[in-house]
Amino acid sequence: MGRSRAFDVDERLDRALEVFWRQGYEGTALSDLTEAMGINRPSLYAAYGNKESLFRQAFGRYLDGPAAHVRTALDQPTARGVTEALLRGAVDVATRSDGPDGCLMVQSALATGPQGQPIRTELAALRRAAEAGLSERFERARAEGDLPESVAPEALARYVWAISYGISVQAAGGASGADLHAMVDLTLEAWPPSPRVDDAAAARRRT
Repeated sequence: MGRSRAFDVDERLDRALEVFWRQGYEGTALSDLTEAMGINRPSLYAAYGNKESLFRQAFGRYLDGPAAHVRTALDQPTARGVTEALLRGAVDVATRSDGPDGCLMVQSALATGPQGQPIRTELAALRRAAEAGLSERFERARAEGDLPESVAPEALARYVWAISYGISVQAAGGASGADLHAMVDLTLEAWPPSPRVDDAAAARRRT
């Protein structure tokens, strides 16, 4: 019968998350992880598997924790509301005082060496899935009359995610939360007008 672990697996996983978030996947060495987690390599392998497996587990905690707004934003009643929730959430995550600046996905997607290829491939697939989910939400908004017929949902979704990733890059470069929220304001000012709002205004003018 094996001995029980003398450390909290989830708490040490949070430490690993912070290292990956700060340094990116490929910029993080096993020695960085063992030092931050306060465990040796055999314990790391036994509890989490290899570095790739540890990153996947840490990334899962990132999606369920700091980046949870990505999932909940789609529940907003309007396409504009969805976009605002995504972008405001991106600013809050990228500039939070108790964590590294930027976005874990962007930080880790910038790796260039061959050893990081499997993770880069997985992150690229996740980005495509996120774009597809947002595109489907915008397509529904167009069908409901919340977006003009002239709007291409796929292009709009790609645009919104590009702004979100840009927020992360700007934050990693030192941009403040106020600066980034101002960028979100500009994005929302240019949002396609809702036909439903125009129809309601026209009805009021007729009465």
